[in-house]
Amino acid sequence: MFAEHPMRRELNDEVHARPPLRIDGPALVLHLACLRPAGDAGGQADLRFIADLARHHGAPAPNLASRYGILPRGETQLKWELHTEFTSYTLVMPRSDLSASAVRWADLPEDALQLARQCPGQCVAALVLEFRPAEGAEANLDMVGQLFPSGDVVASSVGDDAAEIWTDFRLDAAGFGRMLLINRSLTAGRAGRMVQRLVEIETYRLMALLGLALTRQTGGALSALEGRLKALIERTAALGSAGQSGGGQADDNGDRLLLNELTKLAAETASLSTTTRYRLSAGTAYAELVARRLDDIREGRVDGLSRLSSFLDRRFTPAMRTCEAFIRRLEQLETGIDRASDMLRTRVDVNLQAQNGALLRDMESRSRVQLRIQEAVEGLSVFAISYYLIGLLKVVAEGLLPDSMGHAHLLLSAVAVPIVLAAVWIGVKRLRHAIKGRD
Repeated sequence: MFAEHPMRRELNDEVHARPPLRIDGPALVLHLACLRPAGDAGGQADLRFIADLARHHGAPAPNLASRYGILPRGETQLKWELHTEFTSYTLVMPRSDLSASAVRWADLPEDALQLARQCPGQCVAALVLEFRPAEGAEANLDMVGQLFPSGDVVASSVGDDAAEIWTDFRLDAAGFGRMLLINRSLTAGRAGRMVQRLVEIETYRLMALLGLALTRQTGGALSALEGRLKALIERTAALGSAGQSGGGQADDNGDRLLLNELTKLAAETASLSTTTRYRLSAGTAYAELVARRLDDIREGRVDGLSRLSSFLDRRFTPAMRTCEAFIRRLEQLETGIDRASDMLRTRVDVNLQAQNGALLRDMESRSRVQLRIQEAVEGLSVFAISYYLIGLLKVVAEGLLPDSMGHAHLLLSAVAVPIVLAAVWIGVKRLRHAIKGRD
C-alpha cells in the first residue's frame, strides 16, 4: 500500500504508552519507586525481577525491550514502568471492606509487603493510598486526626469535587507514606487516572528532592571554590598595583603562578559541574512534572485546611529554589573564572610585548655596534688589500723596468698608491651595495 517507516507503529503507539489502571470500587494501592544503580541504566535487573513475578503468577514474561506493562495477579493488578533512572511498581488491590469512616488504615497483604521487600534497587518512594467510597459519609477531622497523628494534614477536593484527597506527606512506622482518597463520583477510568497523578506527585516530589540532598553535600565545596576565586582576584589586583611601580621578572612569574592556580580552579569547578549537572537538571524536570500533575487534579479547597499545592508551595518550592540558586552560583563561578583568566592572560600578553620591545631595542643597538665595527673592518680591509696590490705592482715594475732607469719602479709604485686605494675603496662599496640589493 505504501512504504512504511520502520518506527512508524512504535511512534504511533507512544501516545498510548503507560496507560493508567482502572479502579472500580474501593481498593488499596501500593506504589513503589526504586532507583536503579548507575551500572544498570537499561533496567535489566528490574526486567528479570518482573519476569520472575510473571512466571510466579502464570503470566507471560515481558519483552526485554518493553518499558511498561501490567501483570494480572488474580483480582489484583500490578503495573510496572521503567523510567529514565528508576522503576515504579503500582499494585492495585480491591478491598470491599473499606469504608469512609474507618479510623484505622487497612493492613497490607503479605504478598504486597513481600513485593516491597524484594524490589531491586533503592526505594525512593513507598506510598500506600486507600481509595474509599464516600457512602454518604464525609471525612471528619476526628477521623483524620487518628489516621494522621502528626496533625500536619493537608486536603484538597480534586477532579472538580469528584473526590477528596487527604495526606500529611509523612512516613509511618513501616516507612510508607499514606494518602486517603474519598471517592464521590469518580468513574473507574477517572479513578485510575486520578490515582496515577497522585502517586506521580509523590514520586516526582521525592526524585526532585534528590537534587537538594546533592546541593547540601556539595555546597561546602562550592563555597570553598568561590573563596579561592575571590582570593585569586585580590592577589591579581595587588600584583597589578605592585607591577605599576616596579615590574620585572618577578611580576611575570607571579602572573604565571596565578594563571596556573586559576587553571587548576577551573578544572575543579568543571569537575563539580559535571558531578552535579545531571542530578540538578533532572530535579528541575521532576519539579515541573509535580506542578503539572497538581494542575491536572484540578484542586478545590477543603474548609479549614491547606490544599496540596499550597503546602508544596511552602515546603517543596523553596527546596527547588535552593537547587536553582546552586546552579546559578556554579554558573557565576565559571563565568568569574573565565573573566579572571582573560584578564590575567591579557596582563601576561602585555608583559610579553613589553619584553619583546626591549629585546628588539637591544637587538637594534647591537646591530648599530656591529655596523660600526663592520665599517671599521671594511676600512682596514681597503688598506690591507691596497697594500698587497701595491706590493704586487712593485714586484711587476721591478721586473719590467731595467736597473739603468734608476728608481723608476719606486716612483711608479708611489703614483699607484692613491689610484689603488681609490679603486679598492670603490670596489668594496659596490660589493656592499650589491649584497644589500640582494637582501
